[in-house]
Amino acid sequence: MTLMSVNMADVSAKQVTARRAAAVGTIRMGRKAFAMLKGGRLPKGDAISLAQAAGVMAAKRTPDILPLCHPIALDSVDVEITLDASLPGAHVRCTAAVAAKTGVEMEALTGASAALLCLYDVLKPVDPVLEISNIRLDYKSGGKKGFWTHPQSVKTPPKAAKVVRIGTAAVITVSDRAFKKIYRDTSGPALASGLERIGFSVKKRIISPDDRTTIEGHIRRAARGVDVVVLTGGTGLSSRDVTPEAVAAVCDRLIPGIGESLRSSGGPATAALSRSVAGQLGKCIVVALPGSNGGVRDGLSVLANLLPHAVHIARDGKH
Repeated sequence: MTLMSVNMADVSAKQVTARRAAAVGTIRMGRKAFAMLKGGRLPKGDAISLAQAAGVMAAKRTPDILPLCHPIALDSVDVEITLDASLPGAHVRCTAAVAAKTGVEMEALTGASAALLCLYDVLKPVDPVLEISNIRLDYKSGGKKGFWTHPQSVKTPPKAAKVVRIGTAAVITVSDRAFKKIYRDTSGPALASGLERIGFSVKKRIISPDDRTTIEGHIRRAARGVDVVVLTGGTGLSSRDVTPEAVAAVCDRLIPGIGESLRSSGGPATAALSRSVAGQLGKCIVVALPGSNGGVRDGLSVLANLLPHAVHIARDGKH
């Protein structure tokens, strides 16, 4: 006889990051039921408000329904219900947000499912032919994997996940091989895309060799016209890895907390070897990340929380 076991994922080593997820689903009905739903004339009352409340309540109780979900204190749950006469029916969207060590995908899915079931319950007295369909995760953000969106969704973050434009940025890839075109730069484009999602408009993209003087020059020139300069590459332990030294040389002062946060976002080995660093050059924030796609992804999950406020304070904004 084979003994089976289940285990809750151990997230004790993970870092707390801002996480958000949205789930969607659809319910179809007959035209009579749709008209009654739209007009607020269903026997059980205001179905829309009731379904929104059901979705919020269910999202908060997700660990009570799904045995292996971690109990987390949700920061927000929002349930949107959009009527669609072309179905006829309604689209449900549940967005959940939290600052935690684990994601909120299941909370969003549970909330969306409960809202749809609530609509089903309120509609069934007038229309037994109801159909719930297309329940899926629409997008998630935060954590080490950053932003993910379902292939059927729009390619940019949905409205609930968008951030107001914060400022401008420059991206510098530091790599001898990329500069010589021996291999194609992938971490630079990934970094630029991630900064755009955070809310920065990337104005400059530069590829630099692993030469300290050259890197310093690129940083100084780029910082004149942007709020943030983020470098990827050259933060390792080889003799050609001189990006941290270049950042320290050009900056008016260093920002140790950003480097410490970047190091703590990775695993034990990554944290031990990382030389990620950040500083301030005038009003411009300068940050150096590792050159791998994974290092960029981990770094962006941290910078998404730190950079907006850092830029605000660097502009002499209020705390």
